Amino acid sequence: MGRKYIDCRDYPGDVKCTVAISADNEKELLEAVVQHGTKVHGYADTPEFRETIRKGMKEGNTSS
Repeated sequence: MGRKYIDCRDYPGDVKCTVAISADNEKELLEAVVQHGTKVHGYADTPEFRETIRKGMKEGNTSS
């Protein structure tokens, strides 16, 4: 399994965020994105939020 990432720029919202988070595995990435999403963006940590994160994970490294 390769490196995975999520880029906040792919999810526009009230907070203009340019953070991209990457990790070597889905579990680590999921936990990092949940922490960022709840603290910075105000999302609730729900099963639906976690599923949205899983579906939004991309293969590879973050790019500018």
